[in-house]
Amino acid sequence: MDLIKTLTEQYMKPELPEMNVGDTVRVTLRVKEGNRERNQAFDGTIIAKKHGGINETITVRRISYNVGCEKVFPVHSPSIVSVETLRRGKVRRAKLYYLRDRVGKKAKVKERI
Repeated sequence: MDLIKTLTEQYMKPELPEMNVGDTVRVTLRVKEGNRERNQAFDGTIIAKKHGGINETITVRRISYNVGCEKVFPVHSPSIVSVETLRRGKVRRAKLYYLRDRVGKKAKVKERI
C-alpha cells in the first residue's frame, strides 16, 4: 500500500486551492489544436467531488446559452493549468445533482460569508 502511495504522490499537484461542493470555480486547461496549444477557461459550480488522492475528480456545471453543460475534470491531470475559486457556496449536501432540474435564479447557490 505504501509503495502505491509513494509512487502517486510525485504526480499530485501540491498547490491546489481549497474547493468544496457548491463553490464557483474557474478551471483553466491546456487545449491542443493541431500543432498549437492554448489555455481555455471553464467557469461553473462544483456539483460533485469523487474519489480521492491521484484519482480525485470534480464535476463542474455551467449554463451557457440556456443549455446546461457539465464537465468532469481530473484534479491532478497535467492538462489542467489552474483551478481558481471565485465564490464560496453554502450547501448542505455532498452532491448537487438537483441543480440539473433547476432553471434561472433557482439554479444559483447561496454564497457563504
